[in-house]
Amino acid sequence: MNYETLAHFAHTWGLVYLVVLFAGVLFYALRPSARAKFEDAAQIPFKED
Repeated sequence: MNYETLAHFAHTWGLVYLVVLFAGVLFYALRPSARAKFEDAAQIPFKED
């Protein structure tokens, strides 16, 4: 396997991988059932111990 073959594979399938990963992270963060968990986590710095 030479550099050109590896670079072509990384450019095509690497981009697909990153797009799928980005879509998965967006889905995880923006799903309605996660809202309460993230709102609670956002208030942690303001809570008194």
